[in-house]
Amino acid sequence: MVAPVVGLRPGTFCEEAMHARVGLRGTGSEVRQRIADLSGQNLHKCMQCGTCSAVCPMAPQMELTPRAAVAALQHGLAEQVTRSTTPWLCATCQICQARCPRGIELPRAMEALRLLRLRRGEDFMNPRAVAAQTLAAAPQIALVAAFRKLTS
Repeated sequence: MVAPVVGLRPGTFCEEAMHARVGLRGTGSEVRQRIADLSGQNLHKCMQCGTCSAVCPMAPQMELTPRAAVAALQHGLAEQVTRSTTPWLCATCQICQARCPRGIELPRAMEALRLLRLRRGEDFMNPRAVAAQTLAAAPQIALVAAFRKLTS
């Protein structure tokens, strides 16, 4: 069994994680390459300083902090990240991007993770499951934005 992401420390070698096959049709390295192709970001530049998690306004609601998500991706655990709420709750506010000492545009990587799931037809939410009260009370532009971001 692969060690949980929260147990991974920067610089540690986890052989199981490095050889883990993920459910995104490929090995961890193949999925990392797809994320790099879609986002244009090299997550291996990350030095795990934790600045992204410290400034992220959504981090308390995420299952994995942005730092933990990047650590998991670095260790080949892309499936664990895409199955978490982290890529879906990213507000794309770009605060982490502005503060990153390595210049990593993490919101672009989160968007790539969402795209990989959405392209497989795996939605984060079901529009039909939204309560009628929410549909009536929420601004239409917010609903459209949520449906575009969270559904295929």
